[in-house]
Formats: sequence, C-alpha cells, structure tokens
Amino acid sequence: MKSSSIEGVETFSGVQNPHWHRIRAHFGIEAFGVNAWTATEAGQTLIPEHDELGSSAAGHEELYVITRGHARFTVDGEETDAPAGTLVFVADPALKRKAVAEEEGTTVLVVGGRRGEPFTVSGWERNSEFLRFFETKEYERAIELLQEQHREEPGSAGVLYNLACAESLAHRHEDALEHLARSVELNADFLAFAQTDSDLDAVRDDPRFPRSEEA
Repeated sequence: MKSSSIEGVETFSGVQNPHWHRIRAHFGIEAFGVNAWTATEAGQTLIPEHDELGSSAAGHEELYVITRGHARFTVDGEETDAPAGTLVFVADPALKRKAVAEEEGTTVLVVGGRRGEPFTVSGWERNSEFLRFFETKEYERAIELLQEQHREEPGSAGVLYNLACAESLAHRHEDALEHLARSVELNADFLAFAQTDSDLDAVRDDPRFPRSEEA
C-alpha cells in the first residue's frame, strides 16, 4: 500500500500555470488516468480548454472532482459553478471543457479512461517530461526531448508549441517562430494561448509572431 497527500506528490508548475500533481506516475497506476491541479491564484485557468480528441489526447471520458476551493467549469458552452465537493463528469470526448479557479488554492482531481478499452497514457502526459527542465531552466535539455517527440509525432501541434516555448526561452528565436507558426497552423487553439504565454515573450515583438484579431 502507498499513501500520500496531493501536495506530497511530485509537482510541476510554471509561470502562469497551476501546480500539476502527477498522481498516476507517483503511484505507478496503469489501470486508469488520474492527476490533480492546484491554482496558484484566483482567476487562473485550472483546466485549459480542450477536448479528448486529436493526436495528443486519448479519447477519455473524464470525472473532475473539486477537492478544495471553488472553480467554474465551461463544458460545451455551458457554465457550471463548482465549489469544493462538486463532481463534473464529461462522458463525450468531443466536448470542449475548461475550468477557471475562483479562489487561490483551488484543487481539481481528474480521473479518466477510454470506455471499453484498456487504459493507455495520453500523448500529452507521455510527452510531459520536458516540464522538469523548464522548472530547472535547462532549456536545451527540454529542446532535445521535445525534438525527439517531434520526430515521433511530427503532426502534434502541442509538441511543436512546447518546442517553440523552449526555443524562445533558450534564445533560439528563428526556430521558435518557425515551430510556433506550424503549431498554430495545425491547431488554431494555440493561437490564443500564444497571445499571453510569457514563455514566448522573447519573440513576441517579431512581425512574424502569429497574432489573433483581438491582439
């Protein structure tokens, strides 16, 4: 038997990002996906808008449990107030979902799996090891890992976006702009992310930086 508090689980975070508690990896769980996120400030995006389709997703149905604090979910355009103790279940992998923390310290536990099939780790979680090098500012090591992932998944917009962020932080501006443009071309959602992502500040003033109509 193993036990731990959520706070005792290995955690990654970053500028503007909530703490990610890697519960599945911590316990070596292979039967289902489970992780948790904690907001570092009110108004922070706790669960970025996404669906469970595409190359980096796994087609999971997901249960979100607010264990502390207060969040607001938007699922398929419908808002749900979610104070501590609220359960939000999204069965359809195609539905867009997002959660914003109403209070600092809000924590959401997420459990997911693909109906009728053995569990497989989603692409985004499998490819997340680069985050440890963002934490330590070892951006060249992050780039090496993300380049390897890009060779394995050349059509993954998420891998390209994270590669662009690492290259921006490492002052590889030309590479960052090239990979950012390709990421946005593959998935328009990353255009919105790029507008406020501080990892891209080093290339933001370049006229080639992709901009939304609102920017």
